[in-house]
Amino acid sequence: MPPWMTLLDHRISAWMAKYCQILMRISLALIFIWFGLLKPLGISPEEELIKRTVYFFPPDIVLNILGCWEVAIGIGLLYRPLLRLALLLLLVELPGTFLPLIILPEICFHSIPFGLSLEGQYIVKNLFLIAAAFTIGSKVSSDPMRRNNE
Repeated sequence: MPPWMTLLDHRISAWMAKYCQILMRISLALIFIWFGLLKPLGISPEEELIKRTVYFFPPDIVLNILGCWEVAIGIGLLYRPLLRLALLLLLVELPGTFLPLIILPEICFHSIPFGLSLEGQYIVKNLFLIAAAFTIGSKVSSDPMRRNNE
């Protein structure tokens, strides 16, 4: 590789290393705030799926609690002192998002086990959110040397 490409590669990598954590926190926060706000407003595309999955609780209460929970996660991801709490809330909530795969396989799959419906794909993408949370969590430390690298 020519020296200028190596230099460019190092600069791009350094920029990514410097800003990737904050960009991931902001994007994850926006996802949780946005999707969370849709639930109590009654305009969430996953409303029916949630109602059918958590059928043993009043749907309005579930949607309001879940929406507030997700907005709290988003706010916590944006405000560093609440980051650990936000990650805990996120990791408590996300396993529950996989329940429809078990409870409602007829909605989540068109061909079990790999033929995911649009709803199933929407659920499985949460694996990425979990990985993003782990990546963010890997940098949450009281060690000042590690915090300076964020």
